[in-house]
Amino acid sequence: MRTLLLSALLLTAPVAAAPFSFSAARIGDDVKTLASDAFAGRGPGEVGEAQTLAFLAARFQAAGLEPAGPQGSWLQPVPLIRLDRAPGAALSVQMNGTALPIRLGENATLALRLPGDMAIGAAPMVFAGFGVVAGGHDPYAGVDVAGKVVLLLAGDPDGEAGADLGFEGRRLTYAGRVGIKMAAAAKAGAVGAIVLHEDFAASYPLAQLVGTERVPQMVPGATTFGGAFRFASWIEGGLGQRLLAAAGLDLARAKAAARKADFRALPLPATASASGRLTATPFTSYNVVGKLPGTTQAGETVLFGAHWDANGQGVADTKGDAIRNGAIDNATGTAELIEVARAFAAGPRPARTLVFAAWTAEEKGLLGAEHYAANPLVPLASTVAVINLDPHVQLPRTRSLELIGGGRTTLETDLGDAAKGMGLVVVPEPNPEAGWYFRSDHFPFARLGVPALAFRAGRDLVTGGVTVWQALIDDYNQRCYHQPCDEVRSSFTFEAAAQEAEAAWRVGLAVANRWQKPGWTAQPKF
Repeated sequence: MRTLLLSALLLTAPVAAAPFSFSAARIGDDVKTLASDAFAGRGPGEVGEAQTLAFLAARFQAAGLEPAGPQGSWLQPVPLIRLDRAPGAALSVQMNGTALPIRLGENATLALRLPGDMAIGAAPMVFAGFGVVAGGHDPYAGVDVAGKVVLLLAGDPDGEAGADLGFEGRRLTYAGRVGIKMAAAAKAGAVGAIVLHEDFAASYPLAQLVGTERVPQMVPGATTFGGAFRFASWIEGGLGQRLLAAAGLDLARAKAAARKADFRALPLPATASASGRLTATPFTSYNVVGKLPGTTQAGETVLFGAHWDANGQGVADTKGDAIRNGAIDNATGTAELIEVARAFAAGPRPARTLVFAAWTAEEKGLLGAEHYAANPLVPLASTVAVINLDPHVQLPRTRSLELIGGGRTTLETDLGDAAKGMGLVVVPEPNPEAGWYFRSDHFPFARLGVPALAFRAGRDLVTGGVTVWQALIDDYNQRCYHQPCDEVRSSFTFEAAAQEAEAAWRVGLAVANRWQKPGWTAQPKF
C-alpha cells in the first residue's frame, strides 16, 4: 500500500526544473553582436539604434518575456533633444595678459549649454573652490558672480581631507557631483564654469574627457532652454594651477582654504572667452521593456535594468576608428540582463512581477531611466527594488563582488547572501570618491525612494588576484572607457559577467519571493 501511494505521488508531483546554468559563452555571444560595427556604437537616434532595439526585443521574446511597453509593445518612447556642437568652437583664458595654451580635444573640453550661436568675451574669473552649496558651505554667499566664469575643483571638501568634514569622508556626496556644482554656479549667476582636472578627484583621466569632447550631448525632450549659464569645461590640471598661481595660491593651499565652511569665491587675475554654435534636434529614442508576471504578489514589481546605449560614432581615433562600440560599457551589462531574464523564465514564476528594462541614453545623463522613473510603466509605489547591471571592466573569474555605494539599503544583505551561495565575498568599492552610485541607471529610482542596488565583479581574481585586476582596469580607464577601443578582445572570457548575472538573479529571486519589501538602512541624502 505504501509503495502504491509513493508511486502515485511520484506520478502526480511536478518535476523540478533543472538548475539554470549561467553561460559565459551565451553572454559573450550577445556582447559580440551588440558591440559589433554593424550596431555602429549603439548611439541613441543614430543608425545603430534600430537594429539594437530589434535585437533586444527578439532576445527578450526568445527568453520568454512578455512585452511591457505601451499598447503591448516592447518599446517605451523617450523624447530627447540632440545637441551638436559645430566645428570652430573656441575657449580661451587670458591671465595677466598671457593666454593659457588651451587646445580643445587635447587638454580641455567645451560643452555649450544653449542652442544657437554663443559668444562670451573676456568674462572676469573667480575661484569658487569645490563649488559645493550644501552642508553649511556656499562659496557664492555674498559674492557677485553674475556674468563671471568660475574655476572649480573636482570632488567635494572631504575627498582628500583625510577626515569627515560633513561630506561622508572620501566618498563623493551628491552635492559634490560636477553637474550639481554646475547648477549651483548657474543659480549664482555665472555664465560658465571651468573644472580643474585631477585624476583622483575626477576619478578618471583627462583622456576620457577629451576623447569624447565632440560626442553629441542630449537632454530630455521637454527641456526649456534659458538662463545666463552658457558653457561648462574641463582643463588639464597644470593649466588650472597656473590660474591659481596668478592669484598667489598653490593647489594645496587652495584646497585647504576651500575646505572651510566660510570660504568665499576669490577673484582671479584672468578673463575667459568662449564661442561656438550648438544645434538642437528633437528625436525619439526608446527603452526596451519586458516582464514576467508574478503569482501571489503580482501587483508588486522587482525591476532589473541595464543601459543598451554606448557613445555611437564620433571623431576618429589615431587608428581611424570612429565607432565607440561599448563592448564593456554596456553591451556586457545588457547581455547579462538578457541572461537574467532567461534564468527567471526557465524556472517557476516568483511571487512578485519582474520587469526587465534596457535603458537608452544612460551615457547622456541617465535619460532613459529618468524618463521611466517620471513615467513608470508600473507604479513606482509598487516597485519594491531596482537591480542595475553596469559593469566597469571585463574580467575573468573572480572571488569577490564589489558593492557600490554601500550602507544604504537592505538589498546589500541580499547581495551578501547571494555571494555566499556562490562561494564569493562582497567587498566595498575601491574608489568611493568616484561617486558611482550617482552615475548609473539605478539612481533615478533611488532618488525617488525606491531601494536600488549596484554592484560589479570584484578585484580578487581567481588567477592573478588584485594585481591582474588593477592592470586590467587601469588599462581600460586610461585608453578605452567611452573610446573606440572599448571593443571585444580575444582575451575576454565573460566568466565574471556570468557571475554578475547569477548574483543579480539570486538577489532578485530572494526579493521577489519574500513577503517583506526591501528598505533603506540610512536616510538617503539625495
